[in-house]
Amino acid sequence: MAATDVPLQPPTYGNFISVLSIDGGGIRGLIPGTILSFLESELQKLDGEDARIADYFDVISGTSTGGLVSAMLTAPDENNRPLFAAKDIKDFYLNHCPRIFPQNNCPLFPLVTKIIKSLSGPKYDGKYLHNIIREKLGSIRLHQTLSHVVIPTFDIKRLQPTIFSSYEVKKNPSMDALLSDICIATSAAPTYLPTYYFETKDAEGKVLREFNLTDGGVAANNPALVAMGELSKEMIRGSPDFFPIKPMDYGRFLVISLGTGSPKNDEKYNAHGAAKWGILDWLTKGGSTPIIDVFSQASGDMVDLHLSVVFQALHSEKSYLRIQDDTLSGVVSSVDVATTKNLDDLVKAGEELLKKPVSRMNLETGICEVCKTTFPREASSPC
Repeated sequence: MAATDVPLQPPTYGNFISVLSIDGGGIRGLIPGTILSFLESELQKLDGEDARIADYFDVISGTSTGGLVSAMLTAPDENNRPLFAAKDIKDFYLNHCPRIFPQNNCPLFPLVTKIIKSLSGPKYDGKYLHNIIREKLGSIRLHQTLSHVVIPTFDIKRLQPTIFSSYEVKKNPSMDALLSDICIATSAAPTYLPTYYFETKDAEGKVLREFNLTDGGVAANNPALVAMGELSKEMIRGSPDFFPIKPMDYGRFLVISLGTGSPKNDEKYNAHGAAKWGILDWLTKGGSTPIIDVFSQASGDMVDLHLSVVFQALHSEKSYLRIQDDTLSGVVSSVDVATTKNLDDLVKAGEELLKKPVSRMNLETGICEVCKTTFPREASSPC
């Protein structure tokens, strides 16, 4: 694909409205990053070396680390083509995560150090993360993305989700924030990174809106349903881009939802042990942060269950694919242990996931089971 100013086609240009969703999960963003790198390389075999992920999806949605991936996939360069290739995402994590999440320099008392930090403030100051995101994304704003983008955050002042959507920007200029600010906000995981404040202003410098934000995973660690909601709102509003598609016409949707892995099969917590936990245990037990693990896992699984039910009820189950690895164990399941070995192990986890057969949730058991299914052939065409 030549680097020209090709206008963004409306969703109804093809046979499907294509949605890519990427979960939150800290350094485990390497898993979807590895998958997307492979997907883009396969698309390049079909359509040439300039093919990019953003060319194939009408909407790209991401939470926390997934929000950063979404921004990198859709940020434009000076030729109005993607600023980053999917392979750059993996390199970004490998090169920068050790400085975003510096490891404990006091090996004799790691637990004591962790407890003190958890009581006195966030585990990391976020300065390097903020600086590198601003450096990479510069002055690019939400309305400039090459695909429609949906990134959830949570406003702790208003106590409600704040969803940054390139659809909403058309009607509400106060939401047209810098992509860098949005990424910093959606990544501000409680106990790990500080909450984030910023403002949007008009051309005269007048403040349009103030934001007091924390990690989008508080509201939607799996943003697939949020993306579907934004699309449905556009249809309800009568957007000509979607005519004649109706809000519940899920047969016209193609959704790929990428998880960041989980230690579900590890069964690291149990009721007997948790019954005795206090505040510190919920924050530090087992080298992790159980309260965050529970909330983020519950949020992600509820979305997966809901979409699985809806697509199967409408006989469109082949149009929804959830790619997730529930077999992570030990350190590799952490969101912030950014050692060279662990980062390499996460890349390997992503590569191994690509070799596994397609699975779908069994609605009776809640367990993913291997199935025989394929996506419609038309889905391989650029949107």
